[in-house]
Amino acid sequence: METLIRKVTIIYYSDLSLELMHEAACFPQNDNGRVVISDEFKKGKSIIAVCDGEVSILNKVGDRVDNVDYEDEA
Repeated sequence: METLIRKVTIIYYSDLSLELMHEAACFPQNDNGRVVISDEFKKGKSIIAVCDGEVSILNKVGDRVDNVDYEDEA
């Protein structure tokens, strides 16, 4: 039986940062349709979600906080 490869986008936190990260990559798929993510990829990450295909993330938690223009009103 041929191993199927599936492209997914993984949303995760790195153990070194509180910034929400994402990465699109290809992984093998098992007979049940689940993607098998390698231990090497998972190392140092807390995976939040696995999305089918390559996903464009428009906004993440905290993005708007960094882009706010604070003016001193005092």
